[in-house]
Amino acid sequence: MKNKKGSMLREMKQNGYAYLLVIPAAVYTLIFGYFTLPYMLIAFQRFNFKTGIFNSPWIGLDNFEFFFSSPRAWEVTFNTLKLNVLFIVVGTIAAMALAILFNELRSKLFSRLTQSTILFPHFLSWVIVSYILYSLLSTDYGIVNQMLAKLNLNPVNWYASPQYWTSILVITAVWKDIGMNLVIYLAAITGIDDTYYEAGRIDGATRWQLIRHITIPLMMPTIMILSLLALGKIMYGSFDMIYAIIKDNGLLYPTVDVIDTYVFRSLRTIGNPAQAMAVGLYQSVVGFILVWGSNRIVRKINPDHALF
Repeated sequence: MKNKKGSMLREMKQNGYAYLLVIPAAVYTLIFGYFTLPYMLIAFQRFNFKTGIFNSPWIGLDNFEFFFSSPRAWEVTFNTLKLNVLFIVVGTIAAMALAILFNELRSKLFSRLTQSTILFPHFLSWVIVSYILYSLLSTDYGIVNQMLAKLNLNPVNWYASPQYWTSILVITAVWKDIGMNLVIYLAAITGIDDTYYEAGRIDGATRWQLIRHITIPLMMPTIMILSLLALGKIMYGSFDMIYAIIKDNGLLYPTVDVIDTYVFRSLRTIGNPAQAMAVGLYQSVVGFILVWGSNRIVRKINPDHALF
């Protein structure tokens, strides 16, 4: 035991600055990730701010009825799952394809400049992105409708046409976040031993065969880990993106209204935090089950690709 404590102290002394950098993230996680766990109890209470979480009356599962008895509960659940599955699948395929493409480029200067350009949207807030999107899709002055007019096509009232918005949101989300995923996948490709490629070239493999039989299989552990982590938030509907772009546009709710925006509107009008906590608990439990179940399936197929 003393040896373990001594080795831990030596490790902290040797990497003191690294541990100092971890402190803000650790404090944030403790406060918002662990110290708030007792507040899950209010999902089963008629919560009263005066009496607190330990003295509020228990009402069982009544708060969950607020969500599940709503006629739109299954619609927003389906929209949440649909959008997040598309974000994960399309985002992963696009980032993986770009990473392989950049790895094949011979001009390192061009590759670095392009990577920086693709990474830039990741640092834009969704409010800025919403204005960029509005400048493209505005009915009267939007760039897209102006291009349609030049092609003698009828303009589209995008913000009153819900059938288009699943594709629009997927494209926007992939455009914004593909840069960060690209960096991760490029790092995974860089870590592949060159001897594999040399052996493939000696055997006469083409560049496509090297990608298909070496690059993609050796990227799979990284892809699986990121996908499993993304599954944990599959029931959370990117509230900042949806609300910044859609706001309170009821015409688009049938295809883009997700659990988070629905609960936010309900909380804003009803003002009951216990009902919001009930839905949040439901999202967390389903997310945990999906991650645990998916990881169990992956572990049976290939233990090396499992997250835990």
